[in-house]
Amino acid sequence: MDTFLPVTGTYPDQTRLPLLTASEAAELIGLLRHFSDDTTEGRAAEQLARDLAARVPAEE
Repeated sequence: MDTFLPVTGTYPDQTRLPLLTASEAAELIGLLRHFSDDTTEGRAAEQLARDLAARVPAEE
């Protein structure tokens, strides 16, 4: 039976940025909606935009 060593890595000491800021997420959602149309890819873009918009916190 083969066994593998656990995967390890090093991480930078600097503070990590979030994957997306709220303004970047809003821009991404707008771009996805721009590309939405009646094609398969367009419908997928619209669905992804809706899914992401539901996860972005409302701005105060």
